[in-house]
Amino acid sequence: MYLFFLYMMAAFYIFAGVMHFIKPRMYIKIIPPYLPYPALLNAIAGLIEIIFGLGLLFESTRSLAAYGIIILLLAVFPANIYMYQKGSKGIPKWILLVRLPLQFALMAWAFVYT
Repeated sequence: MYLFFLYMMAAFYIFAGVMHFIKPRMYIKIIPPYLPYPALLNAIAGLIEIIFGLGLLFESTRSLAAYGIIILLLAVFPANIYMYQKGSKGIPKWILLVRLPLQFALMAWAFVYT
């Protein structure tokens, strides 16, 4: 089970990272307006997600990648707060609220692999 959940997490972050390039508008619109260069920040976040997702697959980089994911989740938390405050077309506000503590569950999941 340990490896199943590890590979599932790796696939999740690789997929999410690729989506930053396939559907950039979806991510750019949740970047708070006080952050400069939203398109660049989106591309950097996507690239980092792909790198950390791939890093989870190798024992030699797994711990570093897991710590990186935790830091990344902390770094993008303001976007999740902004998304909740602003609302998102088609997503009920209560789901956006539930999504906030989910970030901490994702951090705990990553911590398992440190």
